Amino acid sequence: MYRFSRAIYRELSREITEDPHSPDPCINHERVLRACEAAVERLATDRHYFARPARTLFGDIRAYFPLAAQERVLCVVTRYLDFADEFLRSQPNNGYDVYGNPLRCRASTRKGTPCQRVPLAHNGYCPSHQHLAETEELEPALAA
Repeated sequence: MYRFSRAIYRELSREITEDPHSPDPCINHERVLRACEAAVERLATDRHYFARPARTLFGDIRAYFPLAAQERVLCVVTRYLDFADEFLRSQPNNGYDVYGNPLRCRASTRKGTPCQRVPLAHNGYCPSHQHLAETEELEPALAA
């Protein structure tokens, strides 16, 4: 998954502004790279709760770029995170995430412990908690 975060960083690294008052001249480069890696990591592991990854990453790194480069930064971030999302959707899950960890249902049991059943691929809930996916679909419609 790091190939996507590194690609974002490589394409934007020339435009990162440095803080003249910082003792470490490359601190902003490191911050941008860490933010890119964190966004891609979260996209891979917590996709259902990461609604707008490009917007989140852009908000995290926009301070490290000049105003004239902001539009380009947003376009690059959006393009690569769309590629990462498409890649993740194309991967067979077979009960495991991208890192080989077993998938677990997103719901909690009545006792408050996480459900241990294997979820269905299309929504992240097991058959017992399928009704929760239906309520998620209704919430945005009610808010509008």
